[in-house]
Amino acid sequence: MLLCIDIGNTNTVLATFEGEKLVHSWRVKTDARSTADELGLMFRGLLASDDVAVTGIAACSTVPAVLRTLRAMLARYYPHVHHVIVEPGVRTGVQLAIDNPKEVGSDRVVNTLAAHTLFGGPSIVVDFGTTTNFDVISARGEFLGGAFAPGIEISFDALADRAAQLRKVEAVKPRSVIGKNTVECLQSGMYFGFAGQVDRIVERMTEELGGEVKAVIATGGLAPIVIGECRTVTHHEPMITLIGLRLVYEKNPQTHG
Repeated sequence: MLLCIDIGNTNTVLATFEGEKLVHSWRVKTDARSTADELGLMFRGLLASDDVAVTGIAACSTVPAVLRTLRAMLARYYPHVHHVIVEPGVRTGVQLAIDNPKEVGSDRVVNTLAAHTLFGGPSIVVDFGTTTNFDVISARGEFLGGAFAPGIEISFDALADRAAQLRKVEAVKPRSVIGKNTVECLQSGMYFGFAGQVDRIVERMTEELGGEVKAVIATGGLAPIVIGECRTVTHHEPMITLIGLRLVYEKNPQTHG
């Protein structure tokens, strides 16, 4: 069974696949201070709970410190399991049509591969995480660039920290866009504000792509909070990064010398 690992700034998401079928998935917090042993024990514990036998591993990370720890963990706990870590030199089939390809995060590369494979192009992936990332894919499957915006949670954490009379609230849709109390005012700004941000950026990107896209795909752990109000989002695929890792693994089969 293939284990795919997506290490983000806030959360790490794991999933197992049998062929194209997603079998299991888990979401845990990312801790840049974790040791290789801590990672190994956590991963083994999750897999053991569902009696998973790992035959291959594909991973990507946006956190350099955790990437180093992951390498050490794989060498110690899975020394005989073929693994692929998405980084420069790994075959993905994705052309990076931007100014400096070295700046592109591995998660954006695998999102591009998965979106084009699943939906074709042009297409746009909106990834709701620590930041809200907009990834633009051409009709030929090239990564064309995109946009970054502050993520939902960090925006409201900063607001609560900097405004004396505001506080953290539950991230849900309010009963009305016109809030009748502080909690509803915050929820309205979050729900309708971030949805409007997504729609405007997607609309402008669509214009620059010639006026039509095959799909706008929402992904990431925070996507369900606002996509119900996003009129431009056409698909919700929470595991698109994991699907992309599976596709990269298939492009990099184990070779025997």
